Amino acid sequence: MDAAAAARAIRAGDRRSMARAITKLESTRPADYEEGQRVLEALVAESGDAIRVGITGPPGVGKSTFIEALGLHLVDQGKRVAVLAVDPSSPVTGGSILGDKTRMERLSVRPEAFIRPSPSGGSLGGVAHRTREGMLLCEAAGYDVVLIETVGIGQSEVAVASMVDFFLVLLLPTGGDELQGIKKGVIELADALVVNKADGALEEAARRTRVDYASALALIRATEEDWRPRAQVASALQNEGVAEVWATILEHDALSRSGGGFEQRRRSQARDWMWKLVEEGIGRVFRERPGMAAAVARQEQAVSAQQTTPAAAARLLLEAFERGD
Repeated sequence: MDAAAAARAIRAGDRRSMARAITKLESTRPADYEEGQRVLEALVAESGDAIRVGITGPPGVGKSTFIEALGLHLVDQGKRVAVLAVDPSSPVTGGSILGDKTRMERLSVRPEAFIRPSPSGGSLGGVAHRTREGMLLCEAAGYDVVLIETVGIGQSEVAVASMVDFFLVLLLPTGGDELQGIKKGVIELADALVVNKADGALEEAARRTRVDYASALALIRATEEDWRPRAQVASALQNEGVAEVWATILEHDALSRSGGGFEQRRRSQARDWMWKLVEEGIGRVFRERPGMAAAVARQEQAVSAQQTTPAAAARLLLEAFERGD
């Protein structure tokens, strides 16, 4: 891949070149990944202007349907929208279905939209290993809004909040008792909660659930001084409440940019990302150093046989690494 040529094509909005670059970044082959990085480095200065929205929620809440409805609303307003959808990888085979394009049929055929399904690859946090890189490429290509759909809600589904401007949690109209089933960490990080499927027989239940969640949010300390998270209702199927959700995102974006929080958050996210990559690289160097593989195998066996504690084994491995054994 010619990095300069690929960068020019991506700037011009060529979706095939962008898809190829993301594929390179997601590759487990070091040579491919380095090619993708060269393209990204040529474009990184032109990224950063899009509104980044992370969307999570429990299975069956209608994330794909909601994202398609929101995406269609945005392209109808003249926006260019990129969707980075993360599919769970099988713990057995390591494969993913990657079926998000088929679940967003109407949005996928719009020239203003780019949909990229990626496997989670076992990554915690509900996002793929290279979601951040893909997001920057989309911004450099001129997309106004980047929507990141996570695997689903759970204890580790909060990593997406560290890479977006607005964290949206979709919820089912299940009633206040179900508040106990939602992880507190996700609720604390949410900029807005949206009770989806507020239509038909569930409409009244959805509105009652919204009140329950609004009461819960009032008890949680806000993460930003000038923003109080709110609870809303929507029906992605009926395209109701979607415009109101986008208005909330725009309101948050305006407050964030005017108060300086936008730039501060972006700088913090970039530093966190750098250290994540440093830690990833250290782990790789640790395992690849000559002699360490055998030492790791010995300590793993000792820990499994309860001949030593995990802490003691880790200390011995770190000491061997420092000595260069």
